[in-house]
Amino acid sequence: MNKPNTFDVIVVGSGLSGGWAAKEFCENGLKTLVLERGRSIKHIKDYPTTNLDPWELKNVNNLSLEIKSNNPIASKCYAFKEDTVHFFLKDSEQSYIQKKPFDWIRADAVGGKSLLWARQVQRWSDFDFEGPARDGFAVDWPIRYKDIEYWYSYVEKFIGVSGHKEGNLYMPDGEFLPGYDMNFVERVIKTKVEKKYPHRKIIQGRCAHISEPKPIHIAQGRTQCQNRLLCQRGCPFGGYYSSLSSTLPWAEKTGNLTLKADKIVESILYDEQNNKAIGVRVIDRATKETEEFYARVIFLNASTLATNMILLNSTSKRFPKGLGNDNGLLGKFITFHNYMGSIWGSMEGYEDKYYYGKRPTQPIIPNFRNIHRQETDFLRGYAAFFSAYRSRGIWTEGSQVGRTFKDNLSELGGWGVGMMMQGETIPSIDNYVALSDTEKDAYGMPQLITHVGYQENDYKSLEDFLVQGSEMLEAAGVKNIGVNRSNQNPGLDIHEMGGVRMGTDSATSLLNKWNQLHHCTNVFVTDGAAMTSTGTQNPSLTFMALTARAANYAIDEMKKGNL
Repeated sequence: MNKPNTFDVIVVGSGLSGGWAAKEFCENGLKTLVLERGRSIKHIKDYPTTNLDPWELKNVNNLSLEIKSNNPIASKCYAFKEDTVHFFLKDSEQSYIQKKPFDWIRADAVGGKSLLWARQVQRWSDFDFEGPARDGFAVDWPIRYKDIEYWYSYVEKFIGVSGHKEGNLYMPDGEFLPGYDMNFVERVIKTKVEKKYPHRKIIQGRCAHISEPKPIHIAQGRTQCQNRLLCQRGCPFGGYYSSLSSTLPWAEKTGNLTLKADKIVESILYDEQNNKAIGVRVIDRATKETEEFYARVIFLNASTLATNMILLNSTSKRFPKGLGNDNGLLGKFITFHNYMGSIWGSMEGYEDKYYYGKRPTQPIIPNFRNIHRQETDFLRGYAAFFSAYRSRGIWTEGSQVGRTFKDNLSELGGWGVGMMMQGETIPSIDNYVALSDTEKDAYGMPQLITHVGYQENDYKSLEDFLVQGSEMLEAAGVKNIGVNRSNQNPGLDIHEMGGVRMGTDSATSLLNKWNQLHHCTNVFVTDGAAMTSTGTQNPSLTFMALTARAANYAIDEMKKGNL
């Protein structure tokens, strides 16, 4: 291919998975173009709030009324605050049509949501990969744990994951740096819950934080996590994994990376004669002019809904309904995680116990529902995160100012306990995204339509979590237990998945076991759009492992002349 703007590989998206695609291809000598719709930023240099004290922020890290009113969707996100607004795509930049309420949270910078994520990284087990085949709630995954186990380890060693070896069948162990410990009351809860419920094991969460740097992390220019919990500001230490501090600089060092920011991918170009994709059409965000780039292989890592949008907009005589969409299922079976339930209470006693420092993770109760057999009136299950904590400062009449206020700050309150669910949702053809025939966005592209909502199964799972979680906390001695049903919109979990799902049969899926489009094999999808089901784990580690696996397969196929 002798056209200008030609590369070996094009990667769309520079976030968690896009960074991994770039790293693998560049390390293997392939000229790689990464296209990012967000603005260009550099690690450390472009973290303007990372070292600011609260009083140095104009609104003490609160959002102004103007920002809130201009961003009714983005401002719902837990990380959208005064110190992070510069990393988010604003509502005015992401017009879309909500046929059902869906809160689409997007980043607006090189590095994507890897700058903003919660950094929890749990492996899937075969109970997750086999779930659809066992329970019949989705098409069968074309892979099992053995197919991805090596790639989980490969990714974990590079990004740095803290955790403990637990031997839990439902949440397999990984390649861990020293883990964070539970505090005293959390250990009490663990002991008492496991005594009453022997098959419900509590483990400490695994997170993408460097607790003890290894040579591979030092080689990346990263160092130990300082446990500041200011992660969404961008970490100047590189203490947690982001593509901006890790995989992208690693790719850049090879001399094989070209990264272009402010480039919105409109569609994939398809060659009718040769039956393959040849490149992408891009809209410049500032000038709104179009440009084309060409490559042998294209990796889509734009984030779940954006990847669906690009494929739906990639029409041709061969693919009038979107690239690879012979079965009409592109954009269908969008899934997410059910975060509607939370529980809280107080723990009496233990006033002589405390904990020191901060930590970026908390204990998890891996899913214990419907694992070996169907045992409830809903499909699949949920994981539960919890933590025990003590507040500093007590409230008394007239204590808002002066000496009394200062004295009260030194007092410790009692122990509180909080728990939240992370539930698996069931893929449904009624949960889909599509393109509008009439409405355009600011760049002349069809607006995305979201038609994604909760199902009866989600409400049944929610109620079961509230009952079982309350019973477990009560068994551990927690008092004054209360529950909450948030009814938050899908999307606010920021774990949307599906629409371009993997499978064994091209009649019921879009991708094969190597994440290739069945009907356009030089296009790969390895972000959340590829997921066949959601499991109950945070999904990012699986996205990265799938990406590393698929990229290395593509490299081998390119060497053989098959791509």
